[in-house]
Amino acid sequence: MQRTVIPNHATLNKKTAAGSFYHDVVKGLSAPQKRLDSKYFYDAEGDRLFQQIMQCHEYYLTGCEMQIFREQSANIAAAIEKYTGTFDVVELGAGDATKSIHLLEQLINNGTGYTYFPIDISANVIYQLEKSLPAKLPELQLHGLNGEYFEMLQEANAYSSRKKVVLFMGGNIGNFNTAEALHFCRELRHHLQPGDLLLTGFDLKKHPQVILSAYNDDAGITRAFNFNLLTRINRELHADFDLSKFAHYPTYDPGTGACKSYLISLTQQQVHIGEEVCISFEENEALYMEISQKYSLEETDQLAAQSGFRPVARFSDSKRWFVDCLWKCI
Repeated sequence: MQRTVIPNHATLNKKTAAGSFYHDVVKGLSAPQKRLDSKYFYDAEGDRLFQQIMQCHEYYLTGCEMQIFREQSANIAAAIEKYTGTFDVVELGAGDATKSIHLLEQLINNGTGYTYFPIDISANVIYQLEKSLPAKLPELQLHGLNGEYFEMLQEANAYSSRKKVVLFMGGNIGNFNTAEALHFCRELRHHLQPGDLLLTGFDLKKHPQVILSAYNDDAGITRAFNFNLLTRINRELHADFDLSKFAHYPTYDPGTGACKSYLISLTQQQVHIGEEVCISFEENEALYMEISQKYSLEETDQLAAQSGFRPVARFSDSKRWFVDCLWKCI
């Protein structure tokens, strides 16, 4: 089967990407609550570190969802085929596709003709998928898209008018707080048609220590992952963050389900970005890095209903720590 990968310049040229990166970093660091956008974690080194995080014994999310796809892909494929006719598969934040490959292979074995559109903001991810997936699944029709989710979803819709089965896995919905998640799901629904399907993974609420340990592994890989973003800012935006003057600090609130990561300034200091921007940090001031929101099953159903979807199936791991929900656009 023919495979097509859209070149990077067709969607997001380097100059535009660098400008967006600079703007978002300066805007975030200038806010009353300093923050950085977690989507910028994923340069080549960030991708490598996150692969290591997923192998940490404390980071249960990957193993739980992998079990779902390894053991239940036939059931997931059957549910998808029950609720839609001909379709294409679009994966938001495809990563290395080690979980979705089980579903992709099952659909091929079922004789389903589809095109797989992996979308990722990391050009490195799309490049790696371009090399690896055709070797593993020679019959797969692949059309890689490098850029922002909704812009690339429009590209996929322009390329094919078939219904879309959108995969948004790995607990990526947890990268938003609850208000942002609702806004994201409504925006996603806006880019889909009635009858399209969304399969999205949710990390479920569980013992607080299990969750907190997943974001504070003993090997310090999550710490390195957070610090890598400062290193990237130093390298690409000519900043002068001194990493030794910050400490990694994760928190989890079992009441709200919000697990957050911060970098804490250990001293009063100034950070320069290029020649024009100077950011002041107070001693013990927190720089907000990311959130990983946890949900109850009831909260996943509420989110679906509030954003224009109808839950049609759920698939859980044996511990019931993680769930992949299949929603239909209404």
